[in-house]
Amino acid sequence: MTRLGIAINKTRCIGCQTCSFACKMQNRVPKEMRWNRVLTEGCDIEDGATGTYPNLTRVYLPVACQHCENPACQRVCPTGATYKDEMGRVEVDYEKCIGCRMCMAACPYNARSFNWEDPVYEPDFSYGDGAVEDRTRGVAEKCTLCKERTDRGEEPMCVACCPVKARTFGDLDDPNSEISKLHARSTAHVLLEEQGTRPQVFYYE
Repeated sequence: MTRLGIAINKTRCIGCQTCSFACKMQNRVPKEMRWNRVLTEGCDIEDGATGTYPNLTRVYLPVACQHCENPACQRVCPTGATYKDEMGRVEVDYEKCIGCRMCMAACPYNARSFNWEDPVYEPDFSYGDGAVEDRTRGVAEKCTLCKERTDRGEEPMCVACCPVKARTFGDLDDPNSEISKLHARSTAHVLLEEQGTRPQVFYYE
């Protein structure tokens, strides 16, 4: 068994958005869309702060598809377009997607985007990894855990490009992997544990 996941060190994350834009370039994510977002805890704006000046604090929270072990999006998909693959990744078969957006409604992490129009790229050409599938108008899309890279045995681009090494990628089913050791930490936690989705992305400090 293989169960790929990502561990994110919230103490190290500096909110630089490198993960977000590295993902965008690797996966040909269209203009005004991001699969990988960096939120600020306790704020309703990006890169905000909590507290009262001058006693302000800021804790960043990178969020994307959590590649859940029990994905709510898969349970509601009427066509089987959303599926779990043999590597434990949650993927989308764009040929089967009918654009009903049930997956978007079911996902508690707001981790999907929808192509209401034909994708627009800036610069105006299809950049990124040549193996990445094209998406058309009328389909839902999201983080694939850089399927093309991880199929080749490489790290997802968000992990490879993080300048402070806040992300660790690996197999959660391998007890000797670095990610499994991080998962055993007392501070390790997942988002919205009460939803029962069992995310394969977790956070620690």
